[in-house]
Amino acid sequence: MEINKVLAKEFGLKQEQVDNTVALIDDDKTIPFIARYRKELTGSLDDQILRELYDRLMYLRNLEKRKEEVTNAITEQEKMTPEIEAAISAAVTLVEVEDIYRPFKPKRRTRASIARENGLEPLAEMLIAQENFTDPEKEAEAFLNEEKKINDVQTALQGAMDIIAEDISDDADIRKKLRALAGEKGELVSKAADPEAESVYMNYYEYTEAIPKVANHRVLALDRGEKEGFLKVAVTLDETIATDVIFGKYIKANNACGELVRAAAADSYKRLIFPSIEREIRSEMSAKAAEDSIKVFAANLRQMLLQPPLKSSIILGLDPGYAHGCKTAVIDGTGKVLDTAIIYPVGSAGAVEAAKRKVKEFIQKYNVNVISIGNGTASRETETFAAEIVKEVPQDVSYMVVSEAGASVYSASKVAAEEFPEYDVSIRGAISIARRLQDPLAELVKIDPKAIGVGQYQHDMPQARMSEALGGVVEDCVNSVGVDLNTASHSLLSYIAGINATVAKNIVTYREENGRFTDRKELLKVPKLGKKAFEQCAGFLRVRDGKNPLDNTAVHPESYEAASSLLSECGFTLADIAGGGAEGINEKADSIGMENISKSLGIGVPTLTDIIGELKKPGRDLRDELPAPLLRSGDVMEIKDLKPGMELVGTVRNIIDFGCFVDIGVHEDGLVHISQICSRYIKHPLEAVKVGEVVKVRVLDVDLKRNRISLTMRLNDEEEKKQQKSERRPNNKKREDRKPRGFDASKLHNSSFRIKQK
Repeated sequence: MEINKVLAKEFGLKQEQVDNTVALIDDDKTIPFIARYRKELTGSLDDQILRELYDRLMYLRNLEKRKEEVTNAITEQEKMTPEIEAAISAAVTLVEVEDIYRPFKPKRRTRASIARENGLEPLAEMLIAQENFTDPEKEAEAFLNEEKKINDVQTALQGAMDIIAEDISDDADIRKKLRALAGEKGELVSKAADPEAESVYMNYYEYTEAIPKVANHRVLALDRGEKEGFLKVAVTLDETIATDVIFGKYIKANNACGELVRAAAADSYKRLIFPSIEREIRSEMSAKAAEDSIKVFAANLRQMLLQPPLKSSIILGLDPGYAHGCKTAVIDGTGKVLDTAIIYPVGSAGAVEAAKRKVKEFIQKYNVNVISIGNGTASRETETFAAEIVKEVPQDVSYMVVSEAGASVYSASKVAAEEFPEYDVSIRGAISIARRLQDPLAELVKIDPKAIGVGQYQHDMPQARMSEALGGVVEDCVNSVGVDLNTASHSLLSYIAGINATVAKNIVTYREENGRFTDRKELLKVPKLGKKAFEQCAGFLRVRDGKNPLDNTAVHPESYEAASSLLSECGFTLADIAGGGAEGINEKADSIGMENISKSLGIGVPTLTDIIGELKKPGRDLRDELPAPLLRSGDVMEIKDLKPGMELVGTVRNIIDFGCFVDIGVHEDGLVHISQICSRYIKHPLEAVKVGEVVKVRVLDVDLKRNRISLTMRLNDEEEKKQQKSERRPNNKKREDRKPRGFDASKLHNSSFRIKQK
C-alpha cells in the first residue's frame, strides 16, 4: 500500500500536499506549527484537517505493520500461499487482516482441536467433499478408538462436524459477508433486565431498531443502560438468510454427507460465527458512536475555549454554597487576586444583610463591574442575591452565571496549590470561577478537558483517545490565540507548540529569576529549550512592549527580514507597528501586487497574507471579533414563570447529537431539539449553533414535575413569511447560506437580560 497515495485520494488532496505534510510530521513538526507556518507546503490545510490526516496516517501505518506481522507468522508456519498473500495485501482494515489470520492463529483448546488430536480430520475432509458414494457412518467406523473415547459412530461424526464448524467459522470470506449482512439487515434489540424497575432507560425497555438507523446517542445510552444493569441488549439477524450464505458456499450435494455438513454449518453460525459477529458489530457501533461523540466534545470544547474574554474587567467570583457559605474572590484586570471572603447569602436575614454589605464593599473598593456566579449548588439563590445587589448599588455592574464544571477538580489540583498556596481549596474555586469569565482560555487549560463537561457520555468514552483528541483541541486553540510570554502560567505555556511541561516550568522560573522577557531570542537561554523547540514555539509567544515590535505579533522570527522589507516597500517602519499597526498596508500591498511582493521577498503568498494581517493589527486576539458574552442585570426568573410562546435570549451551554441546551436564566437549561434549531434540515446541531453563542428562543413547553423546558429557535409564522419574502429578492444569499437565527443581539432589550457592550 502506498500510504501517501491512499491519503491523497481519501482526503481529496493533491499528492504534493500529502507528501509534504507527511514529511513535516516525520520531521517532528507540530500540527499548530505546520498549520500556521508551512502553508506553502501543505496548501494551507487547517489544524483540524491536519489532525484528521495525522490520525489516518497512523492507522494506515499500523495496518501495514500488522500485515507484515501476520505475513511473517503465516510464513513461519509454512502455510503461506499466493492467494493468502494477495488477500493480506488487499485488506484495507485491521478487521480484515485479523479475519485472514484467524485460521492460523494459535487457539485455546476447543472441541475441534480435540477432534483433530483424536485423528478425525480425515473424516471431516471426507464429509466436506460430499461424494455420492461416501457412506458417512461406514467411513466413521474406521475412526473408532476406545483409548481416545471414540466409542461409537455418532461420536466420530460429531468430532468431524466440530472440525468443519470451526473451519467454516475461520473462513474470512464468510465472516466478511455475514458481518456486512448483519450491519445491513440486522436489528439492535433491547429489553428490560427488570421490567418493574424505574430508570432513565425506560424508553429502551422494549426497543428494536434496524442497525443502520440507530443514532449514535442511542448506542451510547444502550451501552450505559446495559453496563448499569437496567438493560439487556442484543443484535438479531434472520437466521435463515444468514445460514443461506454459508450453505451457498459449502453445500455441494443433496446426500448424507451434505446433510451433515449442513448441520455443521448451522452449528458454526449459531455457536461460533454469530456470537463473534455480534460482539464485533456492537463493538464497532460503540466505537463509532464514541468517536463521533468525541468529535462533538472537541467541537464544543473548541467553541468554549474561544469564547470572548472580558478583558480588563474587575470581576467578583462567587462560588455558591449552603452550609459552608459562598466563597468570594475579587480579581483585577490581569487576573491577580485582590481580596477574598466567605459570605452567607442564603440563610437568616441578618446573614444575608451582612453578605450584601461585604459584596457592596468589594464593589466600591475595587470598582467591580462584573459578578461571575458558579452554576452549582445554591446558584439560583446566589443569582437572586446578586441581582438584588446590582439594583441597589450606584455602580454599573452586571452578572453572569458560568459553568463551574471542573472548578473543584482544579481547586484540589497540584497546579492550583502551586499557583495559590496561600488560599484554601474552597477559595481557589471562586478565583477560578472569576477568571474563567475574564479569560476562558487561560483558565480552562488548567483543567483536564474531560472535566469541563461539554458533550455527552464523557465518562463512557475511551479515555486515551478522548484525552488525545481534546488535548489536540486545547493545543490548537492556545496556539491560534497566542500567549503573553511574560504573564502566561506554565499550564498555558505547556500547550504551546514545541513546549512540554518541564520547559514551560523552566520558562516561568527563568522569568521569576531574571525578570520579564524583552525579546523572543531570550527564550534560547531557558534551560532545555533548544533551537528546534524555539522554531516550533517562537511564533506563538508574544512579547509586549519589547525591543522588537514584531515580537508582539504572530510573525515568525524566520520571517522578520521579509516583514521588515515588506514594511519598507509599503512605506512603513517598525515604529508604526509599535504605535498600533500599519493601517492601510494591505491596500498598498495590493497596489504593488501580492505575487510581485511574494517573489521579491522570497516567501509564499499565504505567508505574505498572514504577515500583512499581523502588521496591520499587531497583538490582535481573534476572540475580540466574536460577540461579547451575555451579561444579566434584571430580575431572576424561575421555571414556574415560563409560559409557552414566551421569547427569551439565552446562551448555548452544550451541544449534543439531538439538540442543544440553552441557559435562559432559570437555573435549568432548556433543550432545543435538532428539529427546532432552524427551518432547514441539518444533520447535526453543530451545523447551526456554537457553544457560548447568544441565541433568541421561544418556549414550547414546560414540565414542572420533571424540571424540563422545551425551546425552539425556529421563526414564528410571521417571521418565516418575512424571511421567505426577503429570500425571494434578487442578490440575496441563498437560504441555506444564511444563519438560522440571524439577529443583532446588541439591539435586544429584555426585562431579564441585557447585553454588555465592550
